Amino acid sequence: MQTGSTMALPLDRTVLAPDGSEVRILLSVPGGSMAHFLLPAGQVSRAVRHRTVEEIWYVLSGVGQMWRSADGRNGEIVSLSAETCLTIPVGTVFQFRCLGDQPLTAVAVTMPPWPGDGEAEPVKGKWEPTV
Repeated sequence: MQTGSTMALPLDRTVLAPDGSEVRILLSVPGGSMAHFLLPAGQVSRAVRHRTVEEIWYVLSGVGQMWRSADGRNGEIVSLSAETCLTIPVGTVFQFRCLGDQPLTAVAVTMPPWPGDGEAEPVKGKWEPTV
């Protein structure tokens, strides 16, 4: 019987996310997966919508904003800083930006686990992306 998995945060990014942020893939279980995200200082992500997954984000460091919109509405802008936790329901359009002089970092749990290419659909965002 397996007792669980353990790993350290990878030193280098594992992949570049469809939104343009740097991703370090962490562990997964049948119900969800976890990853570490980094958006460099002063950068704006590309806007995306997830087709089948929802996420919970927890900001570790940096300052910024996230824009979320559902059902074609104007949406809302929320402030991001260390210890902020937020959700991104399935089908929600979102985009985020780093406003400080340090990278914006967060960990996120994706439920179900990230299925791979094609999950994040590019969409029109609130801000002009820089990544």
